[in-house]
Amino acid sequence: MNRINITEPKINDYITRMVSSSDPVLKEMEQYAAENGFPIIGPMVGPFLRQLAVIIKARRIFEMGSGYGYSAYWFAGGMDDQGKIICTEGSDVNRQKALGYLKRGGFEKMIDYQVGDALEIIRQFDGPFDIILNDIDKDGYPEAFDLAMARLRPGGIFITDNVLWSGRILSDKPDKTTKAILEFNRKLFESPGALSSIIPIRDGLGMAVKL
Repeated sequence: MNRINITEPKINDYITRMVSSSDPVLKEMEQYAAENGFPIIGPMVGPFLRQLAVIIKARRIFEMGSGYGYSAYWFAGGMDDQGKIICTEGSDVNRQKALGYLKRGGFEKMIDYQVGDALEIIRQFDGPFDIILNDIDKDGYPEAFDLAMARLRPGGIFITDNVLWSGRILSDKPDKTTKAILEFNRKLFESPGALSSIIPIRDGLGMAVKL
């Protein structure tokens, strides 16, 4: 199945122009992603993450998949300086790059950046967390749901990227990765302990509030 645009590209461009940040570090991070084809949540989703951190007065956030720190940078800007974000990433190169960006933003004291498998790292923490972000390899999404929901506080928010998977979730013959996302989405909406929605921006943002 061909990939489809979740929203009209001209609308995406309009939103991106509207929310464009004046923060030079964010601009540099976005430029790096554009030049290197690195997948980030981007400027359409970044401000939304910061809004969530502000709305629920987040003090503890866990990121399952942090790349070079783009989402953590947005979250950190919505927290007070006593907040803590645990980042996870499989590459030490990305960790070093992330710490450089976050230090320049004044957020380095808020960050605990761990290299390894996010699914294994989160098992080392009991929580509770105010927000958990999920952006790992898609085959791990169903397991990520169970691990994350068990570690959120009541009223905490679970955010997941790529849940519409460029429309491939509509395929009559989904591949292994798409099947994992479909299973994740099923869990998202069938779990009695979650109030869930899918926000159709960028590649689809899954959002669950723990009841």
